[in-house]
Amino acid sequence: MFLAGEAYQGKSTRVFAWYGAPSGAPGQKYPAMVLVHGGGGTAFAEWVRLWVSRGYCAIAMDTCGCVPRGEYGNWERHPDGGPAGWGGFDQIDAPVKEQWTYHAVADILLAHSLLRSFPEVDAERTGITGISWGGYLTCIAAGVDSRFKLAVPVYGCGFLGNNSAWLDTFKEMGADKASVWLSQWDPSRYLPRAVMPMLWVTGTNDFAYPMDSLQKSYRLPQGPRTLCVRIRMPHGHGGAGENPEEIHAFANTLFNAAPPIPSIIKQGQEGQTAWVLFDPKNPPNRAEIIYTRDIGKWQDRLWESIPVCTEAETHRISGIVPEGTTVFYINLVTEKGLVVSSEHVEIQ
Repeated sequence: MFLAGEAYQGKSTRVFAWYGAPSGAPGQKYPAMVLVHGGGGTAFAEWVRLWVSRGYCAIAMDTCGCVPRGEYGNWERHPDGGPAGWGGFDQIDAPVKEQWTYHAVADILLAHSLLRSFPEVDAERTGITGISWGGYLTCIAAGVDSRFKLAVPVYGCGFLGNNSAWLDTFKEMGADKASVWLSQWDPSRYLPRAVMPMLWVTGTNDFAYPMDSLQKSYRLPQGPRTLCVRIRMPHGHGGAGENPEEIHAFANTLFNAAPPIPSIIKQGQEGQTAWVLFDPKNPPNRAEIIYTRDIGKWQDRLWESIPVCTEAETHRISGIVPEGTTVFYINLVTEKGLVVSSEHVEIQ
């Protein structure tokens, strides 16, 4: 299908999207997800099918004026498309409404409005997830569209001017233009207005969105947050970014009253002992300290893990942080292998 998009260079635009819904009884309403692709991607039908197989309606739109014909990273542009991605760094001198991020976020909001209008969709159970640049867009959309009842950025975050894969790009833009881009389009400008529960999914060595910028980002929203940080999680579409089971479980908890994944209530450190308190209603199967002794670029650090003790009666997990550790956090792991993470702690 094509959606009517925002005007671009004086002309109307159209946005390509895939939509899918479960086959069920007449009048039945389903939860629904908006799916936002990342760099090199497009609207992926397989992603929509994945969520439909789970009993959700889903819509995935192309945010770069393309249709899903061609090959990865080189999709066919259609004549009514908006600005090309990614980031729109070379568009910063154009009017705000002519820039990629504006159009991409508008595409998301338009797709969300259309999704909510379908009779088979429960408009009070809609969420969003996005991968990489799609995670970046998810962060912004979460701050400007409070109709979403959950948001799951995968890899993407804000504070791109502090640390990200685009530091050289900002340097090439020059301080003035970089400052304008960051003031207009960095997710840190929008995340403080996000109120829905958010799940942040990433890996320790993500090449684009490092853990320090991620932490600054997930501390901004007003709503509840859950973290899932795996050691060296691959970066990409397909199974890596689309199909972490934590996303499915998180959505099912909020939309289908499924049993919740573990929840960290509090965390702390006493000397060399790190600890977390977990919600006794959903205890983990096991836990581990994830740690690195390295310094320097987050992407290049070696991360390791050691098991830690679970005290069922006190709902506490604790363990000794290895000597020489520079950064650590604790992962709670369910019987099915789902991961919930504490915040990472830097040791000076």
